Amino acid sequence: MTEKREYTDDYPEKTLYLPGPTEVREDVIEAMAEPMFGHRMDRMTDLYTTIVEDTKEFLDTDQDVIVLTASGTEFWEATTLNLVDDRMLVPTSGAFSERQANVAERLGKTVDRIEYEWGTAVKPEDVREALEASDEGYDAVGMVMNETSTGVRNPVEEVGDLLGEYPDTYFVVDAISCLGGDYVVPEEHNIDALFTSSQKAFAMPPGLAITTVSEDAYERELETDSASWYGGFQRCLDYYDRKGQTHSTPAIPLMLAYRKQMKHMLEEGHKARDQRHREMAEYTREWAREHFGLYAEEGYRSQTVTAVENTQGIDVAATIEAVSEQYDLVFSNGYGSIGEETFRIGHMGEHTVESVRELTDAIEDVAGL
Repeated sequence: MTEKREYTDDYPEKTLYLPGPTEVREDVIEAMAEPMFGHRMDRMTDLYTTIVEDTKEFLDTDQDVIVLTASGTEFWEATTLNLVDDRMLVPTSGAFSERQANVAERLGKTVDRIEYEWGTAVKPEDVREALEASDEGYDAVGMVMNETSTGVRNPVEEVGDLLGEYPDTYFVVDAISCLGGDYVVPEEHNIDALFTSSQKAFAMPPGLAITTVSEDAYERELETDSASWYGGFQRCLDYYDRKGQTHSTPAIPLMLAYRKQMKHMLEEGHKARDQRHREMAEYTREWAREHFGLYAEEGYRSQTVTAVENTQGIDVAATIEAVSEQYDLVFSNGYGSIGEETFRIGHMGEHTVESVRELTDAIEDVAGL
């Protein structure tokens, strides 16, 4: 039985190098402190239309955008309910792709997996083989772009390109731990729903889920007998077209923070933000090669989170605790069964090569490297 642990307001400030949540700018945090207003007021229309249209501009997309009060997990569920009648194909190569498959099964869908060892990337030729081998076909292919548990960056662009040959199969991409730090434009690669969470590479407070929606995906939902109620494309987008607001009460302070941070992101630009993340990833990989190893397959490594293979056998949990206590910097252990075999450094959001170097220097000191 879990017992109450009183929140005290007396905690040291820590700099986060997690695979999310990540650091948030001070002015973005301060934006949440505006006086409250009604979610059906004109002021809300101004706020919501601003963040939706700014997101489309940042992502260089003409697809519709939905921003909901939820975690990105909402769109695992909603996209499955909206686009999958019976069958879904999901390549699994880590904890989160497996969870995407599990969500679809819990919703009563038949899920065929293409299973890979952790640390290995999805191969487009395997997806093609599975599509060609299926007599029934698939309503959708679900794929994780950035496998947070292993530091693998899957080739969603190549898979999306081949799905152009299968117009009746929709492409759903979980980009939760990379969108905003890794450049992709959904319509250029036949992606029908590309979704993320605010607390990852967008560098906002947690609590908002964001997705793009293709016209084909919207039309597909119109043809179905059932769909997600909260995350239904039609319900969200039709309400936006009529009112410029969300259909249900949103977390207004979080959307105020979103507005502030998206202006920063627009100023930097999608491609420039991608380049900064690329530079952080390259630095972190070089450091890992020098002192440890890299868990993810060569050529398929994430721009936003590096899974470092613990080749030196350090005590990962003790090192994380010591770095936190001595330097007030926080990074992450490996995920699940590879918790001591790896550790993970999140280099996403507003971090730079210089700020990531502060962490790696601290790890070197504590671990005696």
